Amino acid sequence: MKNSPIRITCLVSSFFILNSAFAETTNSAPTSPITPSLPTSDIGVSLLRVMGALALVLGIFLAGVWLFRNWQRLAVRRGRAPKLNVLEIRSLGGRQSIYVVGYEQERFLLASSPSGVNFLTHLPGAGNEETGASEAKPQMPFAQALAQVLKGK
Repeated sequence: MKNSPIRITCLVSSFFILNSAFAETTNSAPTSPITPSLPTSDIGVSLLRVMGALALVLGIFLAGVWLFRNWQRLAVRRGRAPKLNVLEIRSLGGRQSIYVVGYEQERFLLASSPSGVNFLTHLPGAGNEETGASEAKPQMPFAQALAQVLKGK
């Protein structure tokens, strides 16, 4: 009795198989397969419609991918201008680098290393250079300024 559902399923399926086999032999009226013929002009139009739909779907997909990847950039442009910017980065080799960071009208020189980020010095702002350029002393090269700051530590 354990196999009774399997036996019932086999009996029912064999009944339907035999019934369909006998139905085909009794209805032996000559039937010719009818193949619909399409005009050749409709095939070209159908192919053009399918290709156009495919191009439209691919275009919508690629536009969605572009929007997804650039959403943050578009959101920043609509809002106010960012106050904090990394103006310049110089690698010193290995995992050490120097950053010039701007916040509103101020600029700072920061050093990054595996041990952390250190504040080196406050740089004159962009507006300060233009107004005091005539009376200011000539600026020393970056390498000398960096060496002077590092000696002061």
